[in-house]
Amino acid sequence: MVRIDKKATRLYVLDTNVLIHDPAALYQFDEHEVVIPMTVLEELDKHKNGIREIARTARQVSRTLSDLTANVDLEQIRDGIPIPRLVGPEGRLRLLCYTDLKPLDPLEESPDNRLLAEACRLRDERPDASVILVTKDINLRVKAAALGVPVEDYLTDRAFDDSDAMLDGARVYPEAGQDGSGLWDSLAVDVKVERQDHRVIYRLAGDIPREWHLGMLVSDSDNGASFEAIVREAGPKHAHLELLTNYRHGTSVWGVHAHDSRQNFTLNLLMDDDIDLVTIAGSAGTGKTFMTLAAAFQQTLDSKRFERIVFTRAPITMSEDIGFLPGTEEEKMSPWMGAFHDNMDNLLRDEHDGSSAWNQDATRQLLGSRVQIRAPGFMRGRTLNDTFLIIDEAQNFNPKQLKSLITRAGRNTKIVCLGNVGQIDTPYLTANTCGMAAVVQHFRDWPHGGHVTLKSVERSRLALAGEELL
Repeated sequence: MVRIDKKATRLYVLDTNVLIHDPAALYQFDEHEVVIPMTVLEELDKHKNGIREIARTARQVSRTLSDLTANVDLEQIRDGIPIPRLVGPEGRLRLLCYTDLKPLDPLEESPDNRLLAEACRLRDERPDASVILVTKDINLRVKAAALGVPVEDYLTDRAFDDSDAMLDGARVYPEAGQDGSGLWDSLAVDVKVERQDHRVIYRLAGDIPREWHLGMLVSDSDNGASFEAIVREAGPKHAHLELLTNYRHGTSVWGVHAHDSRQNFTLNLLMDDDIDLVTIAGSAGTGKTFMTLAAAFQQTLDSKRFERIVFTRAPITMSEDIGFLPGTEEEKMSPWMGAFHDNMDNLLRDEHDGSSAWNQDATRQLLGSRVQIRAPGFMRGRTLNDTFLIIDEAQNFNPKQLKSLITRAGRNTKIVCLGNVGQIDTPYLTANTCGMAAVVQHFRDWPHGGHVTLKSVERSRLALAGEELL
C-alpha cells in the first residue's frame, strides 16, 4: 500500500465494495468527510434486487443513506450532510455528482475507471485536503496508485493488525524441574492455594502479565507439564487460576487421551460446564474435530447433558464446484462432511481387529438419532436448546454469518468453532477479517469462552514435508 502524507482535512471516497462489505462504513471515519460518488449509488441500485446477501446489504446501505438525507435541505447537501456519532465530533457526508465528467485517457469506460476519474477531479478541486480513495479491490488500488490517487484498503473490520497474530490462547513458561518452579520464578506474585468443590484454585496477587486473559491456558511446558491451569479471573494486580483435569492417561473423553498440554486444555474446555463457547484453531491433523466429536458424544450419549449434536460447516469448495446435489438437506451436505465421517470412523474403530462400528447399520441409526448435519444457510431463525453445536471450517464464514450461527444458541447450548485461518477458501476473506478471527477477538475477555491454538502432534512425515515445501 502506498504511504500517504495526510492533511488535517480528509475526504474519503468510498468504493461500492466497501459499503457492501460493511454497511456501517459511513460511521467509521471519525470527524472526516465521507464522499459517495454517483457511480457508487448507481452500482448500489443494480445490486439491490434479489434475495442474496449482497442484495440485502445493498438495500441496507440505501436505507442508511435515505435516513441521513431525509431531513436536510439543498444547502446542507451542498455543504455536507452531518453524520452523527455517539462520541466525538460528527463527520460529513458528501454526494458527488459531475455532469461534465471527462474519462481518463486512455482508459475505457467502466465503473472503476469512472470512479477513478471522479476521485482525480475531486483531488484537483480540493488541494487543501487529502482526497483518499478507499476500496477493497486490489486491482483498483494498483490503478489508483499508478494515477497518483491516494488509496487505502478498508481496515476497520479487521480483528487484528497484519503485524499481530490471532490469540494463541496459551502462555507456556519454561520448564524448570518437576515441581514447576520455572513458572513461579517467572512471576512476581504471591500465591494462595484453595480447594473449592473438588476444584483447586490458585489465587495470585502481584504484577499479573498483561497478555493474560480469561479462558486461557497457563502451563510450565508444552509436553509433560507439571502445572496446567485455566485463567478464571485476571486483573492488573490479581488473578485466579484453576487446575485442569489431566486427560493424558487414566481419565479420558470417550476413550480419547491428550498428547500434550494444549490438547489437554482443549479437552478441559470442551468438558467444562462453565464454558459455553470454545474456539479451536490449528493446522490439519492437530485433532480439532476428533476431540470435539469425542467430547460431544461423551456429553450427549453418556452424561446426557445435551440432547443432540448439530454439525455444520461452510459449503465452500477448494477448487471448481461440482454443481447441484440431489437428495435431502443431509444428503446434499454429505460431500462436505468428509472430516466428520473420517473422525467417526476413527472414534469407533476397534483397536484389536481394526474394524469400525461406524460401518454397522445399528451404530449409524443410534448416532443418527442424536446427530444432525445441517446447512448453515437454513439456520437463521432457529433457537437451539440442549444442543452441542459444532461449526467446522469457521474461517470460511464472514463475521456476520458466524454471528448469525452463534446467536442461535438457546438454553443449555454449547458452541464449538473449529478452523484454521491459514486455509481460507472464501475469495474475499483474510486471516484477520474472517469470522473465526472476529469471534476469538471479541470473546477474548468473556468468562464463559475459551480459545486455544493447537500445535502439530504426531502428524505424518508426508503432511509435514508438504507444509515445509509449500
